[in-house]
Order: sequence, then C-alpha cells, then structure tokens
Amino acid sequence: MALPGLRRIDHVGFTVPDLEEAHRFLVDVLGCEYLYSLGPFSHPDAGDDWMTRHLAVHPDTVMVENRWFRLAGETLLEVFHYSAPDQRTQPPRNSDVGGHHVAFYVDDLDAAVDHLRTAGVEVLDGPTASRGPAEGNRWIYFRSPWGMQFELVSAPDGKLWDRENPRP
Repeated sequence: MALPGLRRIDHVGFTVPDLEEAHRFLVDVLGCEYLYSLGPFSHPDAGDDWMTRHLAVHPDTVMVENRWFRLAGETLLEVFHYSAPDQRTQPPRNSDVGGHHVAFYVDDLDAAVDHLRTAGVEVLDGPTASRGPAEGNRWIYFRSPWGMQFELVSAPDGKLWDRENPRP
C-alpha cells in the first residue's frame, strides 16, 4: 500500500560547512533563487534532548542557520549550517551507507558541463551514455566546493524504457 496522500518531493535538504560559500555556488553557478533564512535554532536547556528526539542529532547541536533556495523555478533546496560536538566533516561517497547525490536535468548536457568547467567546478569523467532501458540518457557527476556530489542528466529524446512504456 502506498503512503496515503503522497504527491511529490517537497524539498531536498543538505548540510554544508560554509553557508556563504554554498550560497555563492548555488546562486552564482547553478542559478538558484535565494528565498529566505531561518535560525539559529537549538534547545540549550540542561538535559533537554529535543534535538536528538526530533532530528536524531547530538542534544547540544545548534542549527546555526538554514537557507532556502529555488532551483529552475520549482525544486526547493534547504541548506543547513549546523554546529555539533560530534559533527563529521567528510562528505559520504556514493558507495558509503548514507551516500547520496542530487541530479539535475538539463536540456543541453555539453553546454552545462562547459558552464561548470568555466566556473572552476570539479567535473568528473564523462559524460557517459547509458545503456539498456536507460539508453538515450547521458550523465556526468560534479562536486560542489564542499565535496557534495551532484549529477547532470539529459535525455532529449527520452530513455528507451520511457519510449517503450509511455505513461497513459
């Protein structure tokens, strides 16, 4: 049974070590629209474990600030800056448990890759052409200044699976 009332992804949230650097990258390189900021937020009361019970973080964690951005007119990004006594600073790789990436669809993959390289962004090898059911798709990974992995994807004529299985 599906989750009752599920409609779509509302937003993608991630934590960065330097919110100003992330802001510049998201606005100046990716073209996000900055919306607003919240914070700081904490529960400093002695013995209060609100942060642990609600966010599964150390009880003394402070959400210093979070900023909201809109990407391409629709996708919302919630970008956090936290301070925590037990904070890890190494971003996970895709192969690590909890590893992840955020993929952006672009109309012209080559133009987007050129834009990233011109902006000094680390772009990994590729683009790679997909095979099998994803044939027709090309993709490439890149890293943010703080090491988070992102992906660009493009399938101007659709993926083979989508062409063979059109939605009603």
